Amino acid sequence: MHVQAHMSSMESHTSGEITVLLQQMGGGDAQASEKLLRLVLPELRALARHYLRGERPGHTLQPTALVNEAYLRLVSDQARNWRNRAHFVAVTAGIMRRILIDHARTKYAQKRGGRQEKLSLVEAQNACMEKPAIMIRIDDALNHLARIDTCKARLIEMRFFGGLTAEESAIVLDLPVQRVRSELRVALAWMQRELKQRSAERSSAASTDG
Repeated sequence: MHVQAHMSSMESHTSGEITVLLQQMGGGDAQASEKLLRLVLPELRALARHYLRGERPGHTLQPTALVNEAYLRLVSDQARNWRNRAHFVAVTAGIMRRILIDHARTKYAQKRGGRQEKLSLVEAQNACMEKPAIMIRIDDALNHLARIDTCKARLIEMRFFGGLTAEESAIVLDLPVQRVRSELRVALAWMQRELKQRSAERSSAASTDG
């Protein structure tokens, strides 16, 4: 299931409430943080379950731990000027990406030596921690893209890790939605080529080593 579906309910009936609470948090309202957690917790849990499906109960990183760590990092950033729900989800996407990739690199180091698999864009969009090597390859590709075009890398991050629509991403980046759609199409095509190329390079290297 695409991660975007997990965030749709938060957009429908709580978006305005979340925006108000974020503004109240920015103004130093301590109670706003607790209210915000109650609103976003179901969606954060859904995102966590999406990425951590395949993880055995009680083994390494679990959805609750991921949600707790992500939320703590979010609310501890007192200097951030939260603008609205889209901005909040975009930042959440970046935080979850960093937590997940740190975990994936630790997990992959323990399993190093496995066969490298071909990776398509669809598989990348549906990646989970069951295959940490894939998560790492997505992160490496995104880091490469960020060095070329920061905007496109952010769009991919928001789509892959936060499920934001083009309209929501346009709000976050303060860009016309048509430009965002155009940039996103180019970014997705770049990611498809990059992942395909990296898969080919890894397969070639594995054959040489063998």
